[in-house]
Amino acid sequence: MKTHPQISRRQNEAGMATVVFIALLAIMMILVTAESRALFHLHREVKFLEQQQIKRLDHSTTNAVATPIAPTK
Repeated sequence: MKTHPQISRRQNEAGMATVVFIALLAIMMILVTAESRALFHLHREVKFLEQQQIKRLDHSTTNAVATPIAPTK
C-alpha cells in the first residue's frame, strides 16, 4: 500500500518540528543550568567579600567617633 506523498511530507515536517523543538528545549535547559551556577558562584563571592569588609571595618579605627569624657570635679 502506497502512502500519499503529501501526507508523508507532512509527517516528516511534523517530525522535524518535534526534533527542533526538543533541541531548543535542551539548549534552553543548558543555558538555565549555566546561569544558575554562575549566580550561585556570584552569590558566594559576594558573601565572601562582605565578610572581608566586615572584618576590615571591625579592625579599623579611622572613622571612630570620639566620645566626650565628662570633666571630673
